[in-house]
Formats: sequence, C-alpha cells, structure tokens
Amino acid sequence: MKKIISLVLLTIAPIFALASGAGVHLDHADVDVSDNESLQKGAKMFVNYCQGCHSLDYMRYNRMAEDIDISKEDTEANLIFTTDEDGAPTKFGSLMFNNMDKKYGKQKFGTNPPNLSLIARSRGADWVYTYLNSFYLDDSRPLGVNNTVFKDVGMPHVLWELQGWQKAVYKTETNEAGTEIQVLDHLELASEGSLSPEEYKAATRDLTAFLVYVAEPAQLQRKMMGIWVLLFLFFFTFVAYLLKKEYWKDVH
Repeated sequence: MKKIISLVLLTIAPIFALASGAGVHLDHADVDVSDNESLQKGAKMFVNYCQGCHSLDYMRYNRMAEDIDISKEDTEANLIFTTDEDGAPTKFGSLMFNNMDKKYGKQKFGTNPPNLSLIARSRGADWVYTYLNSFYLDDSRPLGVNNTVFKDVGMPHVLWELQGWQKAVYKTETNEAGTEIQVLDHLELASEGSLSPEEYKAATRDLTAFLVYVAEPAQLQRKMMGIWVLLFLFFFTFVAYLLKKEYWKDVH
C-alpha cells in the first residue's frame, strides 16, 4: 500500500509544481466565467493579439458565440480574421485555428507556438494571469524580453503596446555557499503603454477568463448540475430515512 501511495504522489507532484508556477509567486486571477462581458473582451483580446501565433484547436466559433452571447454577425465581422486552405474566410462553425505555418513558427521561435485550448487547465488561471503580467526587458534574450514565471521564454511580449515595458529590479542575497548573488526582487514600469497598470491588469484578467472558459466550456452547466444532484441526493436520503423508519417500526 505504501508503494502505491508513493507512486501516486510521485505522479501528481509535477502537476502541482506546474500549477503553482514552480515556486514563483502567482497573483490571484479572480476571474468569473459567468461574466459574459469579461469573456467577450477576452475573446477580442485573444483574436487580436494571440491568434496570430496560437490556436484554440478544440473550440469552434459558433460554440463560443453561443456561450458568451455574441451574434453570428458580430463574430464574423469582429472575431474571425483567418482563412481556409483556399483563401476563403473561415466559416462560423469552424475550429479556431490560425494561419501560421508550423515550420515557420518553429523557425522563428525555436518551437511551434502551442495550442492554448487547455492552457488554463494545465497551468491554472493564476499562472496564466501572472504570466501575462510578468514580461520584462532582458537584452540577453533573442527577442529582448524574459518572464519571471517562464524563464527564458521564447515568446515576444505581444501586449507591450498596452502595458508598456517593464524592467527587472534586483537585490543582493547570500547563497548557502556564502557568495553574494543578484536575485530578482520585483518589476517596475520603464515606459508606459496605452493602458494604465490597472487597466492592463483588467485586460489580462479578461483574457485569462476567456482561456479558462475555453479550457472547459461546459463548466457553468456542470457546476449547476452538480448543485441539483446534491439537492436530489439530500432529498433522496431524507425519503430513504423515512422509508427505513416505516419498515423497521414494528421491529424496534
């Protein structure tokens, strides 16, 4: 039994380490997937800033539009910018692919930009939110930026026009060997973007909420169904108790 428990712990430990950001402090995303306005803003953010490189291979435009209350006309006019293999506009019922060639993506970034359909489930909402807020200038990197959550990230800071540029502020610490080392202390704004820090955090919170929704579109229905199931079980337990008393009253 101890071996089985140890095996289970070894299996799930990397998952918890991944979700927690591998020891990096994560900010609370505080997203609400029942807020359609937030999801609509997040969808707009995704198709304008993320879909050029990343796809949502398991989400269809029509399902998204129905779930977050966007009309077919608005979706086709404002959220569908891709084309099919023949160059025709992507259809309303199509999956949310992008038009980046995989070979080109690997050539430019060193690896194919991942499908983000399940990123919020694999990493967690707090990780995604913190990641979007944690890019900073780093001249040692090919694209000139790094990220406190994802060290040596190969992705450019595509939201820099909104956030502006952040710089890293370091502090001196002494390691176990007694050597003084420079450790990242915090990030501070080096140049302003088109949004204030509060507005930028609200925008990334909307984008995070949209990715949380995409990772499990049926989660609101699942949670509501769970409440009804629990109410049914409570009622059935009460009925079963009364039935038991009726059957056993002569015995007792």
